[in-house]
Amino acid sequence: MQSPLFSHTEQQSQERYTVQNPQLLRVALTGHDDVLARKGAMVAYQGMMDFDGEYQNPNQRRARAQTGEGLDLMRCSGQGTVYFANLAQYIHVVDVDQDGLTVDSAYVLALDSALHTEVIAVDSQYGISGSGKYQLNISGRGQVALMTSGQPLMLQVTPEKYVNVDADAIVAWSSSLRVQMQAQTHSSNIRRRRGSTGEGWELNFLGQGFALVQPSEVMPPQHAQIGQGVAAQFGVGQHGAHGQNRNNAWS
Repeated sequence: MQSPLFSHTEQQSQERYTVQNPQLLRVALTGHDDVLARKGAMVAYQGMMDFDGEYQNPNQRRARAQTGEGLDLMRCSGQGTVYFANLAQYIHVVDVDQDGLTVDSAYVLALDSALHTEVIAVDSQYGISGSGKYQLNISGRGQVALMTSGQPLMLQVTPEKYVNVDADAIVAWSSSLRVQMQAQTHSSNIRRRRGSTGEGWELNFLGQGFALVQPSEVMPPQHAQIGQGVAAQFGVGQHGAHGQNRNNAWS
């Protein structure tokens, strides 16, 4: 049998995390350090593997219920190779160091089990009640695989050059950055800053680090179900600024 398909073979690597192709992640397990992955993200594996639902402590469950932010994970253990993917999104491996990484949980595909996660809030510049954006702070030492809809843009932030990003396009940023959420309207007299542009909330970054942006303002489907329409499948409303803040938008 012959086909160009046979050129898409397994990429051999000594690295723990390897981007097999732009939309497929290969993780090598040695039987010692587990990996946590998005539930249902496994597409194939080789070797002796176990997959179990990851326990959430009471604080994690409480934060998830109050903010909608958090991770639905499975624990993958054993010895061999496992492949992860999610809706053919582009995959990027990031080394987390002492600076930490802040990310929208909807864009996390997999991470080392040794990393620590905590839900944090980004406050509104204008103090509008309920308009904050909740994110996930990842700290410790290890690797995390992120997903983007399309090829992303990495923006460098320096003390001399701050960066503003649409709150629905941001994927992740350095936890060391100072960040504030700002609206496109003034709450005092509902005076528009930019007219009817369709632009909503944005995040303002200052300090030294990076901000990762994707070329899309719509998140991938979360908990998609067969037979549901596109609008019902998409997770806008559970995560992201559009879903959390649309009811607070000034008209």
